Amino acid sequence: MISVVLVRSPQPRKVEELHLQLPDGTSVAEALAMAGWSMNIDGPQEHRWTCGVWGHKALPESVLRDGDRVELYRDLRVDPKVARRERFVGQGSRNAGLFAQRRPNSKAGY
Repeated sequence: MISVVLVRSPQPRKVEELHLQLPDGTSVAEALAMAGWSMNIDGPQEHRWTCGVWGHKALPESVLRDGDRVELYRDLRVDPKVARRERFVGQGSRNAGLFAQRRPNSKAGY
């Protein structure tokens, strides 16, 4: 028997964690099925999950080892780079970033 942890976040600021004892040779898909969780690969886009083991992408047929942490990831709704760019535009270049607070009588960038 192996011990694994299944983790998912069905919505922002909510995390579900489940500890399972599984037989040796269990795949990721079998572990999710035993937990009653579905990756919903063929379902609608907003209900699909990506799977990983310890932060590295894993296929559903990947075999689990003792102590593995299986993580289900929701798709991002907004690209983080785009979100940062939009926040920066809203704040303005003088109030944000590394050089927002300057020492008196210093050169720009120091």
